[in-house]
Amino acid sequence: MTELTESQKKARKRLFDDFAFYAKHCIKIRTKQGKIAPLVLNRVQERFAARVIAQLQKTGRVRMVVLKARQQGLSTVISALQYWWLSQRKAQKGLVMAHEAESTTTLFDMYRRIHDNVPDIVRPSTKYSSRSELVFDKLDSGLRVATAGGRGVARGETLTFAHLSEVAFWPTAFANTNFNGLVQAIPEEPGTFIFLESTAQGVTGKFYDMAQGADKLPSDKDWNGYELFFSAWFESDEYRDPAPADFQRTPEEEDLVTQFSDRGLTSNDQLYWRRKKVATNGLDLFKQEYPATAEEAFLSTGRPIFNNEYVTERLKTPTTPQTLMAVEETYDEKSGRPLPLRVLREHARGELKVYRTLDPKESYVIGADVGMGLRQGIKGRKDGDPSVAQILDSQMRQVAVWRGLCHPDVFAKILETLGYHYNSATIAPERNNHGLVTCVALRDSNYPYLYTETTEGTLEPDRDTIKLGFYTSEATKPMIIDKLRALDREREIEINDETTLKEMKTFVVTEAGKMEAEAGTHDDCVMALAIATYVHEGKWRPVEVSDDFYTEAI
Repeated sequence: MTELTESQKKARKRLFDDFAFYAKHCIKIRTKQGKIAPLVLNRVQERFAARVIAQLQKTGRVRMVVLKARQQGLSTVISALQYWWLSQRKAQKGLVMAHEAESTTTLFDMYRRIHDNVPDIVRPSTKYSSRSELVFDKLDSGLRVATAGGRGVARGETLTFAHLSEVAFWPTAFANTNFNGLVQAIPEEPGTFIFLESTAQGVTGKFYDMAQGADKLPSDKDWNGYELFFSAWFESDEYRDPAPADFQRTPEEEDLVTQFSDRGLTSNDQLYWRRKKVATNGLDLFKQEYPATAEEAFLSTGRPIFNNEYVTERLKTPTTPQTLMAVEETYDEKSGRPLPLRVLREHARGELKVYRTLDPKESYVIGADVGMGLRQGIKGRKDGDPSVAQILDSQMRQVAVWRGLCHPDVFAKILETLGYHYNSATIAPERNNHGLVTCVALRDSNYPYLYTETTEGTLEPDRDTIKLGFYTSEATKPMIIDKLRALDREREIEINDETTLKEMKTFVVTEAGKMEAEAGTHDDCVMALAIATYVHEGKWRPVEVSDDFYTEAI
């Protein structure tokens, strides 16, 4: 083997240390024009590579969630990064995983193309190369590709580099059950990399959860240890089309330029390209595939019922509960047996989140959605359907929310305790399914302010158990949801609870025309709040009168 000259040694060292230099001189890709050409990083790729190297230098490793617009070349640059790292270092093992077999094959072909075209000075010795694996024998390194959903992926392996592609489109069951094990195959050691890269697909799933946890400060308790990299559509120079001479910006387009001009949205050519895309695909799909902000990318797959922008705005600065409280049993001092009376006490893990202090002069309404309660899940895991109580005061302010797992009869005792605590509030439980058990238990306990429906214009005999609580049907559900939506739209209701707001964001009209939670999400808080607003008599304020008023009246 010919010994390298000093200049070659310097070049070789720079290729080892400097990814951008390596990419320009060693990596070849297939361009959109169908040509094999050197990888010259575009603006988005340059910014991304700089973020990766900065994190690597700062922490010694890379953990990044990559939320992107379509076809900005980020999968390509991650592939180039992985090849650069694995092909020049010993004892490295990489994994590439895509959402479907066709994408997996496309990504592996990219690696093969890179490998086949790198200069001899940096091409590692290859023992064998299959349709799913490259092995660099002398380095004892290599990479393989796999498709999400396959069996035994990364089981028992120790990886140093993982490129997980289009995670938002992974099969739900695979993502939920295997994702954590897959990530744990990579130790928290220097020189390790994990990239979760995807366009968005709704506001549920593992990718959404990881993006939300990454979009935090390290000091935030909900930070998941990853950085979020987001690239907007207008950062790509190719996303523009020559605008006609008579092009006139709409007010919405003017607002976009005002908002994003400092990030690169400045020209009519960009707006004209956007206008044509929106005309072809619709605004919602455009925002999902070509977002301007990270929040905009995560749209519901159904048609949102509540104003998504307003909900998102409040979620940016959620209200912190004043305190947490739990409903606790009381016991007879002599016998030790539980007494019928339960009490509310402050508790660090209490199910009741209190947002406003109890006012002894206030009147309150409690709307309740009754869940099935705790049940044994798969492999003994405790699982269940939560129950929720939403508490509103006379001014339509959400003062507290109880949410937890319990059986319907136990929930009746909890509601009774909440009712007496909140000045003998009106309690309106949903009586559907398990809710009837809760309603009957409240009636049997003689709680005095249980909501009952009055049926007018019928000759049928009274059947009290059927009229207890609120019955949600195909006719009444749109009615209560529409009232809540109108109150929220007109800012007539104060909603403080973060969980409630998140459920509002995923409460949609499906293709079948049903109002319900998006697949994989809950709507217990929304339904309980809708019932509370429906039975609420509307805002009122007590009239202040002077003592003279009573004197004159007498």
